[in-house]
Amino acid sequence: MTDYDSPWKEALERYFPEFVAFFFPLVHAAIDWQRGYTFLDKELQKVVRDAKLGRRLADKLVRVFGKDGREDWLLVHIEVQGQTDTAFGKRMYVYNYRLFDRYDRPVISLAVLCDTSPDWRPHRFGYERWGCEVSIRFPMVKLLDYRNDWSALEQSRNPFAVLVICHLKTQETADHEQDRYRWKLRLIKSLYERGYQRQDILELFRFIDWMMQLPAALEDRLWVELRVHEEAQKVTYITSVERIGIKKGIQQGVQQGLAAERRLLLRQIQRRFGAEVTGQCAPLLEQIADQHLLEEVGEVLLDNNGVGLLQFLRDKTGAT
Repeated sequence: MTDYDSPWKEALERYFPEFVAFFFPLVHAAIDWQRGYTFLDKELQKVVRDAKLGRRLADKLVRVFGKDGREDWLLVHIEVQGQTDTAFGKRMYVYNYRLFDRYDRPVISLAVLCDTSPDWRPHRFGYERWGCEVSIRFPMVKLLDYRNDWSALEQSRNPFAVLVICHLKTQETADHEQDRYRWKLRLIKSLYERGYQRQDILELFRFIDWMMQLPAALEDRLWVELRVHEEAQKVTYITSVERIGIKKGIQQGVQQGLAAERRLLLRQIQRRFGAEVTGQCAPLLEQIADQHLLEEVGEVLLDNNGVGLLQFLRDKTGAT
């Protein structure tokens, strides 16, 4: 199954200013980038683990400074699942007010929607009752909209232009291996044409390779094509040793992501059902190596008692 979350998370961490510039230029223009920025992963996890609204790997909380001298917190949410989520706006609201309540500072929420549903565009959440009104509106961008200016994507030097193309074409070619092969090769070749430095080419190659997975035979064919292309360009950026390292890094990153998801689920199980159920669930969770199935466990956890959760895990793992 295609891993969308992990490449997005790593790209966010490596190219955060470029991310803001690409998707939210007005926000980028208001930030004093000379003062730097800081990821606040621990602060975000303190509120996420208490919210019964699910979690996405690519959520990030970042401390920045505005050009007016104020310290601001940016809550960046990347919704990468392939289906609509009626609770999305509520989740944005809950994360926002929980952060504000806990740390007593304004939080600016931003959303990037990577799904395949053109009409699903949540950008607010709120309610009103007897004259009392509470609401949140947040800037939102939709990846599907970038198909309307494809030439701009292919000409942009921003790394997220590459990631957007990669994401959209991975979705479009889910059942067409040859088309995915052609787009993957085309996208990797474009890295040389965009004028990136060697390290950026290696990083972006890794994101593409991570997301646009191919059968082994097509991967070998692509590698041969790449070597021919590099020889024609008189450059050697992606060596055989580096490609092996990239593959191992991707595998390691996947395993780290699964381990983090299991730890979060175990904390939630402990909180709801106590140590006995947690002890029975832990070995069953270790058998699950699918990110989406672990997310499904999180949903079952919210809607069932301990017995129901254990039965679900046993059914999925074949345990007795």
